[in-house]
Amino acid sequence: MVALAGQARAGVSAGAAVGSVRETSLVGGPAPYTFQPGARAVTGAATTSDARRLDAGATYRDSIRPGDRLTYRVDLDATSDAYVSAVAVPPATSEVAYGDRIKVSLQNRQGNDCSSNDARFGASARFPRPLAAYAYRTIEKGAYACQEAGPYFVVVERVSDDATTATPWDLEIRHVREPAVTAPGGPTTAPSVWPSASPVPAEEGPRARAGGAGFYDAEGLTRGEWTARIEPGASLFYRVPVDWGQQLFVSADLGSSPGTGFVSGALAMSLYNPARGLVGDSGSVSYDGRQKTTALDPLPPVAYENRFGSRSGAKEMRFAGWYYLRVSLNPEVGRTFGAKPYGLTLRVNVEGAAKSGPRYAGPAGDFAVDEGKRDEAAGGPGGAADSGTMALVAAAGIGTGTLLVLWLGAWTLLARRRAARMPAGR
Repeated sequence: MVALAGQARAGVSAGAAVGSVRETSLVGGPAPYTFQPGARAVTGAATTSDARRLDAGATYRDSIRPGDRLTYRVDLDATSDAYVSAVAVPPATSEVAYGDRIKVSLQNRQGNDCSSNDARFGASARFPRPLAAYAYRTIEKGAYACQEAGPYFVVVERVSDDATTATPWDLEIRHVREPAVTAPGGPTTAPSVWPSASPVPAEEGPRARAGGAGFYDAEGLTRGEWTARIEPGASLFYRVPVDWGQQLFVSADLGSSPGTGFVSGALAMSLYNPARGLVGDSGSVSYDGRQKTTALDPLPPVAYENRFGSRSGAKEMRFAGWYYLRVSLNPEVGRTFGAKPYGLTLRVNVEGAAKSGPRYAGPAGDFAVDEGKRDEAAGGPGGAADSGTMALVAAAGIGTGTLLVLWLGAWTLLARRRAARMPAGR
């Protein structure tokens, strides 16, 4: 057992070293956006006749210049819903303006929009950071347009202000399908009211969670208080599992700093649903060196019928799964108060008991919460491996040698999983 205790100390030291490397890497500047490994290269066409097909379940990479209107093709059936998202990633050194936006539309063969959405920097936080928007085709009883099977076209547009840097923005494009519901007949009207009072804060103390650099490596969060260090110009990504019937509340605090000055639009926080559709943004935060806080507006509990509403944001709470947070710090904060990491605190509450969701005709995929997602959110990077390691420690009646071998194997697996999730240079 002496050897086991020594291994435990070595494991803790190794974990601390990983955290130290990550914190130290922040000093060299913010990490670049982490794209999905293995994403397929694709070139958007100028016309529908030349559009390349996007396969369901696949992720693609492209780039877009000011004024570009890129077209892609998707082949849809007549039963399932389809979602196509685009994440636009401006260079960290580029200039952006109020009118800059990325727009995604899904059109039928008549050139009519099935839906379209956009995301923009806005007046209060004009600094480069990843933006995401999606468009979709949904099968609805009584609807006529966009209900048939066949080819549809995805159009991604970059609308730019004259003051914008004319450099390309990278794109990460993703096409996912939501299975048909086998037993329709549930509510077809979205709720108009829902709880809006801030829930009681979690009693647990703050826990560290560094955050990822993209949707792919976003770190899981559960109910509680989470701390990180954020570099000026950086964007941190997190994800929270929210099941059917549950309601999500999130606030973000930017810690105080020595110095004097004033930065408008210092901190920007956005929430995205499992299909990477923009749910909403928090209020603008101006920074004068004193601690500041912002929060997302209260959103309805996750429900299938939310999609039938007309209220922006509320209708995006339409399925269970990972809900993504992107928190970005204005680079002007570094120029005014110093180029250093700043304290960030996220307070997350997931209220309500999980309920049964719709009966899908196939695997729910992204649109479900299972034990694996809950374990990952609770344990962070390699959460399931962390839980498994603790279970090994608690195991009784296992020989010391066997337990030691299992312990080493678990730590090796955990290290590999963390390395796989941590992009190079971070």
